[in-house]
Amino acid sequence: MAMTSVRMSEELMARLELAAEKLRRSKGWLINDALDEYLAREEAKAKLLEDTQLSLAQAEAGQLIDGDEVMDWIDSWGSEDEKEPPAV
Repeated sequence: MAMTSVRMSEELMARLELAAEKLRRSKGWLINDALDEYLAREEAKAKLLEDTQLSLAQAEAGQLIDGDEVMDWIDSWGSEDEKEPPAV
């Protein structure tokens, strides 16, 4: 496993030590877990932005599906005459 060092304020270190004691985990474990969650959130935000930009480009290019077609498709779910999803 790779290793790094991190500078942090005395206040943050005190909070980290308290949390580690309460949770019966090492400071390293807590830092690793917190960083993993932070990076996952940032990656999800980047993916959302990418998806939004793609959707806007598709809308600007006229690649849209009529809302009534979507509602008809949804209304058919679970019936004997279930429709195929509308295509662009």
